Amino acid sequence: MRAIMMAGGFGTRLRPLTCNIPKPMVPMANRPMMEHIIRLLKDNGFDDLIIMLYYQPEVIIGHFGDGSAFGVRIQYLRPQADLGTAGCIKFAESLLNEPFLVISGDLLTNFKLKSVVAAHREKKAIATLVLTRVANPLSYGVIIVDEHNAIQRFLEKPSWGEVFSDTINTGIYMLDPAVLEHIPKERNFDFSKNLFPHLLEQKLPLYGHITEGYWKDVGDLAEYRMAHYDLLDSWPVSALPGKPHKRGESEVIYSEGTHLHPKAICEGKVLLGQGCKVEEGAKLSRCVIGNRVTIRAGAELTGCVLWDDVTVGSNARLEEAVIGNRCQIGDEAQVFAGAIVGDDVRIGQGAVLHSNIKIWPNKHVEDGAVLSSSLIWGEKWTRRLFGAYGISGLCNREVTPELATRIGAVYGAYLGEGAYVTTSRDAHMASRMIKRAIISGLLSSGVKVGDLRTAPIPVVRYEIGQEGEAGGVHVRQSPFDPNIVDIKLLDKTGVDLSSHQERAIEQLFLREDFHRATPDRVGELITPPRAQEYYRAGFLKAVDTAVLQSAKLKIVIDYAFSSASLILPDILGRLGLEVVGLNAYLSALRVTKSAEDFQSALDQLSTIVQTLKADAGFLIDTGAEKVFIVDEKGKRIPNETALLLVAKLVMQGKQGGFMGVPVNVSSAMERMAAPHGVVIKRLRTTPRYIMEASREKGMSFVGDGIGGFIFPQFQPCYDAMFAIVKIVELMARHKVKLHALTQEVPEFETFHQKVPCPWDRKGLVMRRAIDALRSSHAELVDGVKVFVDSSWVLLLPDPDEATFHIWVEAPTKNQARTLMKEYSDKLREWQTT
Repeated sequence: MRAIMMAGGFGTRLRPLTCNIPKPMVPMANRPMMEHIIRLLKDNGFDDLIIMLYYQPEVIIGHFGDGSAFGVRIQYLRPQADLGTAGCIKFAESLLNEPFLVISGDLLTNFKLKSVVAAHREKKAIATLVLTRVANPLSYGVIIVDEHNAIQRFLEKPSWGEVFSDTINTGIYMLDPAVLEHIPKERNFDFSKNLFPHLLEQKLPLYGHITEGYWKDVGDLAEYRMAHYDLLDSWPVSALPGKPHKRGESEVIYSEGTHLHPKAICEGKVLLGQGCKVEEGAKLSRCVIGNRVTIRAGAELTGCVLWDDVTVGSNARLEEAVIGNRCQIGDEAQVFAGAIVGDDVRIGQGAVLHSNIKIWPNKHVEDGAVLSSSLIWGEKWTRRLFGAYGISGLCNREVTPELATRIGAVYGAYLGEGAYVTTSRDAHMASRMIKRAIISGLLSSGVKVGDLRTAPIPVVRYEIGQEGEAGGVHVRQSPFDPNIVDIKLLDKTGVDLSSHQERAIEQLFLREDFHRATPDRVGELITPPRAQEYYRAGFLKAVDTAVLQSAKLKIVIDYAFSSASLILPDILGRLGLEVVGLNAYLSALRVTKSAEDFQSALDQLSTIVQTLKADAGFLIDTGAEKVFIVDEKGKRIPNETALLLVAKLVMQGKQGGFMGVPVNVSSAMERMAAPHGVVIKRLRTTPRYIMEASREKGMSFVGDGIGGFIFPQFQPCYDAMFAIVKIVELMARHKVKLHALTQEVPEFETFHQKVPCPWDRKGLVMRRAIDALRSSHAELVDGVKVFVDSSWVLLLPDPDEATFHIWVEAPTKNQARTLMKEYSDKLREWQTT
């Protein structure tokens, strides 16, 4: 049988190990990863192989030749352009006249591929995707199949709200030649993004085959080291090169020509390559050692992976490190957990390499040196870089000036030398520190920086693009936790980066060898002179000044010590509004509000509105993105009710069009919109996707139900300042008061609860939820939303915490509480194995 192996990967996330070799040739238990796959293919009857090459093809051809040494026949093809995964298969079309397997050369698996072939034939499928189940499916393509294994839905690299199952696409496919008719020639075309959605849309026989066995996508350096432990612990000894030898309770696997001193100590399972020498008193614990390696007397290695021709000096200590080819580790040197050392590095006597650093090839660490950061630059970020609110972490512990400089350099390298970026911050001193570090990084990559200093986020978003800006950065103290700092990266339209852009930047961040400008190309730092002018002019054009001035409404605004106080009073003055301003000055110490502070501010606003007999009161958040409303009677309008109220104001006198709200907002929106012919689009709950939806054609209003309002005719972003004025304009136009209008909003009962759920159970819970609710009416916009008679329940995994959110809406409180108990119990039950 014939198989196509994809072997063009650069291995960016495995640098510095892949600086000199392509990813498929990275050693795994002393054999290239790709060799393990070729042996697997041969054992399963695939002996006619086509290998698709791209990066460093000569390394792969030099090792495998025509394949005869491995019992297979190999043909090599190399497209001259990046055609994508499916496009590469189209390139080989002339060689494919019978069903064939597609597999990557840079993964590790022992799947029984014969069962895949049998399933493919039995179902008469045009394509069969090999599936498996994993604890954390975030980095993979999630698949939903029906009871016959027909594929119903899939999503490439989802967020937690899109994780509908723990069943993932392994990147192994059995395909019928008929599939080639659906792939365009000489065009970038991907299996998951293009081909499979097309086959699903055409209702062609597309199936999944859930396979048991070991599978690992060796996607980063930590996974690479952990894969070696898996090989030692769970793979049969026959799959490893060498013969097993018992030494007490340990097992050592090595080939002829290796000398292990009788007084050398081995613990657990150890793999040694050919021609190794382990001297007296050396101690190896759960290690994989390459060929021709010398380990001197008294050296101790724990959980390490060493490549070929390495020398480890006497009494050296290495712990959970990966060491490249031809490295020399000096006597008494210490290399700590997670360190990665590239080829041809010399580490001097007594030198110390701290945890998680990387050293690029051909470097020299001097005797006695203590290295606490990588020899390229920066330190390793050990978490996923982006979260729901951008890049967030404990200030000066997780988000340090050093990290911020690197983030700036990476973002600058992503945008390209010569790009122009706007930066800004809130009033806090820590935000200033982090923003200045980011500016340094941006300048180092040759990017021009326009620094707005302290500015509201909506002003920053509006400025981007006015003078050719390619992006923006805003730094703020978290509104939820005074110890957390948020870094928001913005695209060329002023909107939060897309998930695709985030992943590209994250990948560049992990490479560490991104572009830096030469000294004569370092970027320029300026102060944009007209940012507030642009915003003010656009703002005034987007509202009806005459209506506002004639209404003579009185409003109270609590600026909450935010930067909105720098621009909004001037705009309100030009509009002729009667405004009483509270806390209209900057305070670095009042950026974050506790729940008690927030409630106290609302209580004060309510009292002042009643005392002054104002028409409305508004509390702005410190970023000037969210606004909270008090009616003319001093009553706080709950956030979800406020969304419905503002939507009703927009709908009055309007017919048709679209409005957008998240999936967790009451269905009262649809009931309210129906008489006006307005279509309600249900959106995912994260801010980025809500803002993206506001740019859709015909969208007149978008809200998030937690204080965020978007009027796309001005800008497709949250803007508390514009929202306040627009709400007042609509009140004036329709001659309504907020309290009376609230009574016209349909009644609804929604409840929210958090249920703890371990990270490694989230995908399992989602799959079991979908399986259990398969016969119910359900939506999968964000999480799983199931409709029960006139009620609904939403199950949504939290992107940043080990919890699930449950939202329930029902006609009565008792019904809502009953549904909440039922589904919270189900959630806990679905977590059990």
